[in-house]
Amino acid sequence: MNPEIEQFISTNRASMLSFLEELVLIQSFSRNKKGVDRVGERISSEMAGMGFSCEQKEESDLGHHVIARSPAVKDGDRQILITGHMDTVFPENSSFNWYKESENKCFGPGVADMKGGLVVGIYALKALIHTGEIRKLPVTFIFNSDEEIGSPGSRQLIREEARTARMAYVLEAGGLANSIVTGRKGNLRARLTVKGKAGHAAFAGNDKASAILELAHKTLAIEEMNAPDKGVSANVGTVSGGIGPNTVAEHAQANLDFRFPDPDTAAHVHRQLDVISGKTTVAGTTTVLDIESGRPPMPCTPEVSGMFKRIEALARDLGMPVSQELRQGVSDANIIASEGVPVIDGLGPVGAKDHSEDEFIEKASLWERSILFANILARI
Repeated sequence: MNPEIEQFISTNRASMLSFLEELVLIQSFSRNKKGVDRVGERISSEMAGMGFSCEQKEESDLGHHVIARSPAVKDGDRQILITGHMDTVFPENSSFNWYKESENKCFGPGVADMKGGLVVGIYALKALIHTGEIRKLPVTFIFNSDEEIGSPGSRQLIREEARTARMAYVLEAGGLANSIVTGRKGNLRARLTVKGKAGHAAFAGNDKASAILELAHKTLAIEEMNAPDKGVSANVGTVSGGIGPNTVAEHAQANLDFRFPDPDTAAHVHRQLDVISGKTTVAGTTTVLDIESGRPPMPCTPEVSGMFKRIEALARDLGMPVSQELRQGVSDANIIASEGVPVIDGLGPVGAKDHSEDEFIEKASLWERSILFANILARI
């Protein structure tokens, strides 16, 4: 290990916290294009000042994506891919629009998910510029604008960059047990829309074509798909329908979420859902299934396991032990893994309670993870 890395990060702790505060205080809800673009402009300025070439993939309705490349990136070479997202889940009018620090923690929208990870990555690269090691590292860093809504605009960009990568890292927050992520479940979000035949409830018989009744049968069937022993979760999250208690419902709708551990199980979930949506229990009703978004599973492959063992040994030598985690949620690491590229996630600062107003990171982990990540880039 190069002791200059730790020295550089230790000297820049205050700058890291200041940069984190600056990013957090820019409101960057996924649908707030102006806010997300402000984050992108600030990051582009920072990366350009570090000697990275920066380009934008423009979006009309969402924020632009920023792609920063180190001077060592050459056409045809296998690169090191890093990804991190600039958007957060908190709407523009959210009262969670502040940043504060305690002795040991930082609080604010996106400190963990994942502006803290952006700071970790940027300062790790700054440390490698300081030591001169960046000269040999072909690094491409994607800062995307839309991860929290399923990466609709950046998905193809991430896939294309992954295809030229030999390995990849994602800087989502680390777990409270100092964990890093070597596997993630995949997910599927879908919507069922049922159409029946309206009528007055007073005159309806047993043969009424109620969209709500049909949806109730499908809800029970979907919930039966839950199989914790196989790593499968199925959830009917929201339902709506009908116009009043004295009317047979002509329309009903449900929003669904599924999680699964591997591609074979994902295919099985898709088949089950097709069967349920295609089966009619209440005569006179029809159902439409819309797949809204999804990410494939990120399995812990032998290559990923090998990367983790090397990182584990490196972290132990640095006095920053890490543990391994299979995380239930999804990230852009799922997209990278689907291209067959070994990817490690959860390398950002240690934190928790993201997507809530209690979101926090452990302050010391901001610089500890930056030291670790700089050494990973230089040594793995």
